[in-house]
Amino acid sequence: MTKPKKYEDIDFKPPASAAENAERGLDLRSQHNRGGTAIGVARARDLKNRVKLSPNTIERMVSYFARHAVDKDAENFGNDDDPSAGYIAWLLWGGDEGHEWAQSVKNSMDEADNS
Repeated sequence: MTKPKKYEDIDFKPPASAAENAERGLDLRSQHNRGGTAIGVARARDLKNRVKLSPNTIERMVSYFARHAVDKDAENFGNDDDPSAGYIAWLLWGGDEGHEWAQSVKNSMDEADNS
């Protein structure tokens, strides 16, 4: 998918920190047989491989994080030995660094949209 010309100065390549979180999420999902959906796994693979994401995917990431911030309050969120399903899913989407990055990219897209 070609991104609009107004977004040409925005970097849609995920940062290494989000890629590392996604890889950790994939590993934990494999070890514990829980966490995430097929879409979350696909997102993790793209993040892990640092594939440039589309504007639409950035919007879906921002939406995911907004809906799932409550998962951070669950028992075993952040516990790599016995992780909650929500923690694994959060990592699949890039973790806190993925959240911050996606929001930053979305803010840049909004600025481009309004200029």
